[in-house]
Amino acid sequence: MLDKLRNIGIIAHVDAGKTTTTERILYFGGSKHKAGDVDEGNTTTDFDPLEKAKGITINSAAVSLEWRDYRFTLIDTPGHVDFTAEVERSLRVLDGAVGVFCAVGGVEVQSETVWHQANNHKVPRVAFVNKLDRMGADFYDCIKQMKEKLSIVPAVCTIPAGQSDQFEGVIDLIRMKMWKQDPKDPTHMKYSWVAIPDKYIADAAKGREELLEAASHGCDELLAAILEGGEITEDMIRHALRVGTLSGKLTPVHCGSSKEYYGVRLLLDAVCDYLPSPSERPPVEGIHPKTKEAAIRKPLDSEPMSALAFKTVSEKHGDLVFLRIYSGVLKPGDTIVNPVVKKTERISHIYRLFGDRRDRLESAGAGEIVAVVGLKHTATGHTLCAEDKPITLEEIRFPEPVISQAIIPAKNVDETKLAEALGKMVRDDPTLRTKTDAETNQLIISGMGELHLEVSIHKLQRDHGVQVTVGKPMVAYRQTLAKPIEFETRYIKQSGGRGKYAVIKMRYEPLSKEMIEEIHLHLEEEGEGEKPDPNNIYFVDEVFGGAVPREYIPSVEQGYRLACVKGAKYGFPLVDMRATLLDGKAHEVDSSADTFKLAAIDSFRDAQAMAGLVILEPIMNVVVLAPANYQGSLAGDINRRRGNILNLSSDKGRCMLHAYIPLAELFGYTSDLRNVTSGTASFSMEPSHYAPVKEELADIRIAS
Repeated sequence: MLDKLRNIGIIAHVDAGKTTTTERILYFGGSKHKAGDVDEGNTTTDFDPLEKAKGITINSAAVSLEWRDYRFTLIDTPGHVDFTAEVERSLRVLDGAVGVFCAVGGVEVQSETVWHQANNHKVPRVAFVNKLDRMGADFYDCIKQMKEKLSIVPAVCTIPAGQSDQFEGVIDLIRMKMWKQDPKDPTHMKYSWVAIPDKYIADAAKGREELLEAASHGCDELLAAILEGGEITEDMIRHALRVGTLSGKLTPVHCGSSKEYYGVRLLLDAVCDYLPSPSERPPVEGIHPKTKEAAIRKPLDSEPMSALAFKTVSEKHGDLVFLRIYSGVLKPGDTIVNPVVKKTERISHIYRLFGDRRDRLESAGAGEIVAVVGLKHTATGHTLCAEDKPITLEEIRFPEPVISQAIIPAKNVDETKLAEALGKMVRDDPTLRTKTDAETNQLIISGMGELHLEVSIHKLQRDHGVQVTVGKPMVAYRQTLAKPIEFETRYIKQSGGRGKYAVIKMRYEPLSKEMIEEIHLHLEEEGEGEKPDPNNIYFVDEVFGGAVPREYIPSVEQGYRLACVKGAKYGFPLVDMRATLLDGKAHEVDSSADTFKLAAIDSFRDAQAMAGLVILEPIMNVVVLAPANYQGSLAGDINRRRGNILNLSSDKGRCMLHAYIPLAELFGYTSDLRNVTSGTASFSMEPSHYAPVKEELADIRIAS
């Protein structure tokens, strides 16, 4: 039954207790005989060795369980900002989510980030305030932070009976009873509902009043009963909470201690009672791949099959592709189409996942999340659909990488194996990019943060057996002449037979910003189709009277441009240059196009030696957003990075710094910024321009 299915995710800040909560849910859901522990490294969802070693979730993992007569597909997502892509792709295919908050830490930075991600996907949520038994726990402050930072209406369904070392249970404000576990029961299964102790009655009465007020946001029937003083039943409150949750007007809040098994079963009840089934979510929207007309698919088995691939995992015996089936039925042996790459695919096997264990299925219907084997062309974000009723669903959008590192393969590494391994990793992780820098000839890997890159390098070595070392990427510098220069070059060679003869008089000048703008304006006014050169390398012919024959002038320009590709002193390209051919001489027999090209190369090489060179470094346009109290330290840090602050503003407790900073000073800035601001700041950067840099400050290790 589709209405008994729940596809949910666990989302939160790192170390809020997501994985422990997942373990307790699996334990009570009958999927595990023994609940695992993060500290012991034996959890179901963190089965990757690196996850066990670091005690964090890196990959989103799907597991299945049953509670009451409901079936859950549950995804435990990472909390670390470096793995935000795992959260993004999970939220895209989930119907509901549980936001876990630490009663000590409150609403932390990544809690806000993932909560707003869920807002973007319009995913209904319930909240769970965890770790109430920890020293420093403050449930009510956490609720206050939820209101302020997440802008939600919290409908608090359970409150703690004591906190920190006084914690003794949870009080259900719907039943108006206290949940008391049997402390002698090693299975943590025995409990009883008892009357609320006198010392908590006042808190419970106040909480009940606030719960009814919040729940009335979602249901007019409850509001009328409250105003008229009528009977308010438990079912009436639960119905109101469900309506309010599905409409996004309120968020039910439960509490407990996952580590000590408190509150988790009530949380499972809340998922059943308040979060939607696939049938209660809007039909999925897409377009017809050929006609581009809008198309929808309702969550029904009778509809044409449509699914979204939201994750791929490269494996030795065939890639595992995670699918959310939005409509229709999928069976092993089915042939379906991928409209994104315009290829057909055949399903070999379908699995329901349980961490790293999998159960084979004979079919999967609308609303289910499964993994399939046999797909050869499908990547994250691709649609799979029935051949006769094609549809393309919206792809999953991922943020651009913000940090890069150089990869240096070991001497005995097979380059083909390295390329294949990187190709698989990039396909599995859409926020990972690789490229070979054409100028530095380095293999560069880019990702969301230094931990992300560390994990990726570890996987490259462990899973693919490719040994590499890492280093920071070198900056792609540029050069230009230090001053204008004018001189004549005589390229005359005679060694028996036909000689080589070319004489050219050239003027070379570095271009200022104003001169470049003037040239661009002139090209625009001419309107003859000539576009500005991306490196601002220009050539002007001012030869009169045929001193250099017309057929040789293009060769002079070709030689000059060729010499600009790689400078004479350093291997960096030259930019912002104008060369003018003023005069020259040719020989009837010994001159040729090739000779004039070689003369131009020699001429420009000599010009660099005589005029001198200026090294130019890339400058980035950087915008930093942070709490206002960090403004001074951030400004000081930018100055230390040779940055130039253009604008500084603050509003409503937040500050914005806009600056130009050399790219060479920005390696490691992501983690430095997090350290300085305790993870509360964010920044964006994009290339702006090149500016002169002193030779001693430039990283010119690839000088040639």
